[in-house]
Amino acid sequence: MEHVVGIAAEDGALLWQSDFPGQTAVVPTPIYQDGQVYVSSGYGAGCKLVRIRQNNDVTEIYANKVMKNHHGGVILFDGHLYGYSDGPGWVCQDFATGDAVWTEKQEFGKGALTIAGGMLYCIDESEGNVVLAEASPDGWKEQSRFVLEPQSKLRKPAGRIWAHPVVAGGKLYLRDQELLFCFDVSDR
Repeated sequence: MEHVVGIAAEDGALLWQSDFPGQTAVVPTPIYQDGQVYVSSGYGAGCKLVRIRQNNDVTEIYANKVMKNHHGGVILFDGHLYGYSDGPGWVCQDFATGDAVWTEKQEFGKGALTIAGGMLYCIDESEGNVVLAEASPDGWKEQSRFVLEPQSKLRKPAGRIWAHPVVAGGKLYLRDQELLFCFDVSDR
């Protein structure tokens, strides 16, 4: 991938493009808010925010290496981005400026996340640890933790738990290969 682009849904026409040095497996879903598009990728690519005007003029707001999200996803909540960045670990990034607000690598390993009710639901890709943490610019605020068990016996030794957590209807859904788990989180 050499660009982040906007494509017309009606006919596939290119609407706008901006350089982005994404490499192998550019997986994270772009985030759109108020005429701005945020993208991130691992493999050293980093992140970028662009503003798209009505005439499809593109202006780069920032491009940096604060968030190098490989595949676990990035969430925007109350003006801050949350996700795992290769290198610094879990990151809270200011959406408007691109600055790192905080990083945390010691408390929890690389993984995927979702958000519901102002809480981050995170799963560690290596050990199957699941954490509930407050989505806060004031730092990593873990509320609870458990280990996903049992874990798949089908996963290859070098494999990981890569499916993103999902919260819907007060239920937390987690998947490890052929195993699907559902937890009631409606009290959260």
